[in-house]
Amino acid sequence: MGWGILGLIALIVVSLIGIYNRLVTLRQRIKNAWAQIEVQLKRRYDLIPNLVNTVKGYAKHEQETFEKVTQARNMAIQAKDVNEQAGAENLLSGALKTLFAVAESYPELKADANFRQLQEELTNTEGKIAFSRQFYNDTVMTYNTTIQRFPTVLVAGMFGFSKEEYFNLDEEVAAREAVKVEF
Repeated sequence: MGWGILGLIALIVVSLIGIYNRLVTLRQRIKNAWAQIEVQLKRRYDLIPNLVNTVKGYAKHEQETFEKVTQARNMAIQAKDVNEQAGAENLLSGALKTLFAVAESYPELKADANFRQLQEELTNTEGKIAFSRQFYNDTVMTYNTTIQRFPTVLVAGMFGFSKEEYFNLDEEVAAREAVKVEF
């Protein structure tokens, strides 16, 4: 009878260790996924000044648009958490759409090889950001589901594992809004 109880206790301890290690692994995957998003966002932020300067050369009287893009970029760079980052990215996406709408009004600019290259790089980076965001959100979903399931919920509560936030952008809302361009 004593060996049976010892075996049961050992089984419980091994299970708790396994659950704890799975939670740690999932939390680290979330951190890694967020780091991948940050890499792509930094690339995006680095491209934006070059794009703005290229457009400035052709559209000197669009100062307000350039300022909005720059302000939105700075807000995105300074974001401190997932929700703040998502809000800043929404503003930046809207500002970039306005910048591209301005560029449409300048045929010489659209024909500029440097502008086309920057636009293509930004488009590729946007795709990488979308993929990284999807991976991050999938990882957060797995983690959040895991910490809410029994018996993991008990271990998660004991060791302070808490729900993570998704990285959501209001793309659907932004896609429905028309870009305003005034001259």
